[in-house]
Amino acid sequence: MNYQKELDKITEKIDINKAPRLLLHACCAPCSSYVLEYLSEYFDITVYYYNPNISPEGEFIKRYEELKRLIKEMPLKNEVKLIKGVYRYEDFLDIAEGLEESPEGGERCFKCYEMRLEKTAALARDEGFDYFCTTLSISPLKNSQKLNEIGFELEKRYGVKWLPSDFKKKEGYKRSIELSRKYNLYRQNFCGCVYSHSTEEKDEQ
Repeated sequence: MNYQKELDKITEKIDINKAPRLLLHACCAPCSSYVLEYLSEYFDITVYYYNPNISPEGEFIKRYEELKRLIKEMPLKNEVKLIKGVYRYEDFLDIAEGLEESPEGGERCFKCYEMRLEKTAALARDEGFDYFCTTLSISPLKNSQKLNEIGFELEKRYGVKWLPSDFKKKEGYKRSIELSRKYNLYRQNFCGCVYSHSTEEKDEQ
């Protein structure tokens, strides 16, 4: 499935004077930059920074502060709100147990996607959002097919519409790099968890 085309079908039908409410899970400021620029044209966005996979805690805080700064400095069509999720690294360790040797981009990462997206879906349901989504698909190192499969499954479970996406399409990843430079954003050189510290991703995040 071409998830970008599916997203286009949805945005084409949106009345921009009645923007739907979107809860957008965000992993960091660089990945959020293009996604916010793009989606704020259509949605009333609340960003949900929920990433218990990130370590150490100082890294978690640093990425949050950069995201907060980006939202404040970017001229976006609709106001964007920000929610900081609870940081419990042990939650990530629980889902990673037994998968410590899994390769980067494998089953451990899929479990991590699901953990973060399920929390987002639950909050979207509880707070009456119309859609939920994630910025993760903008990275060339993230599995967009798996992200969307998880999203659609959670849509069924929580009763909130999943917004399909593959934000690296339409040169979205390239645009995120341009915006990162424009706003002088901190661009981390690893995905976030202890297992990814040795994976150089500076030009992929």
